[in-house]
Amino acid sequence: MLRRELLKNLATVPLTGVAGRLMAAPAAQGSKLLLVFLRGGYDSANLLVPYASPFYYQARPGIAVPRPGEVNGALPLDNRWGLHPALATSVAPLFTKGQLALMPFAGTHDLTRSHFETQDAIELGLAQSQNREGGSGFLNRLVGVLNGTAAAKLSAMAFTDQLPLVLRGEARAANMALNAVGRQAVDQRQSRVIQSMYRDTALGAMVEEGFAVREEVQRSVQAEMDGASRSAMSAKGFELTARRVARLMRERFDIGFIDVGGWDTHVGQGAGTGYLANRFEELGRGLAGFAEELDDSTWRRSVVVVLSEFGRTFRENGNGGTDHGHGTVYWFLGGGLAAQAGGRVIGEQAEVSAAGLFQNRDTPVLNEYRAVLGGLFARLYGLSPAQLEQVFPGGQAKDFGIV
Repeated sequence: MLRRELLKNLATVPLTGVAGRLMAAPAAQGSKLLLVFLRGGYDSANLLVPYASPFYYQARPGIAVPRPGEVNGALPLDNRWGLHPALATSVAPLFTKGQLALMPFAGTHDLTRSHFETQDAIELGLAQSQNREGGSGFLNRLVGVLNGTAAAKLSAMAFTDQLPLVLRGEARAANMALNAVGRQAVDQRQSRVIQSMYRDTALGAMVEEGFAVREEVQRSVQAEMDGASRSAMSAKGFELTARRVARLMRERFDIGFIDVGGWDTHVGQGAGTGYLANRFEELGRGLAGFAEELDDSTWRRSVVVVLSEFGRTFRENGNGGTDHGHGTVYWFLGGGLAAQAGGRVIGEQAEVSAAGLFQNRDTPVLNEYRAVLGGLFARLYGLSPAQLEQVFPGGQAKDFGIV
């Protein structure tokens, strides 16, 4: 059985191989990075509301979020942008404290508007002209670069059922869906049998490490679940998972990945209330819960990046929803965001108008994701241009001063 297939069947999937050869940056020690991928292409125009634009209300007569001061109206962030009211008690306070930055007009130049193709393209982190067949993901390459010395190794974990493309590659990574605790296909006796089968072989150490990671995650989450049953904790959905992720990253993992589905709103997405508002509320509570679960010192060293494969059409469709679009809004959260970014709407911007639409339908992309993330990684980890080239081959990092 192939190594990767074996470990996938064990539900741990630690991938291993030769790490990056460049010197790891000293700034990497102690930093925490969580990437949250909103799969489905969320409607960012109703997240970061351009309430000063008359065209926004003309283009969305049934789904526009009302202006600040109106019922279920946007929360004003500045004289141009507002935040969806469903986030009033969760991430809006983080914005006020300078621990949230929002970047509109962000995304990839990929124009397929296909969920799967665009998700894969982003996770690979390669230029459109580069071969995307069988490549490694950009987070895996980042881990490889940072672990390029004999110093203490950073650990990466995907809190998902399967190892996502963004973390596949030569560097070691693991995965486990936290909502699968207690439903493991391989029990302890079977684990011991499998480990004995591979003991004293080339795969022995990898199999043993895979089971060790799984057992450590199981113990941590099970302890939390036991405590919750006594105190009748009511958190559900993403919030509960995000709090579990925070505890695991605080104690064990340096780089994390989690994805959240349900953002493909072709029909009946709502405005200040409704389906999309409920999704924003759940997401916001989860992100706020993640921040709350970390101690202050760890939160100051942490950055959470929230992105999606693309945005939605700027005009609403005939079903009270939106269709596959182009530009979107990225979120950056953390206790150590730079003053010029935290509590601000950042990045290159343009007028929100009919004339400013991309192909007369979508928000344009002015902040290309590889440039944005490359600039962030350079600041967060002190990466050199040569190291950034390993993470995003052919990319042109741009420093937005996020951290």
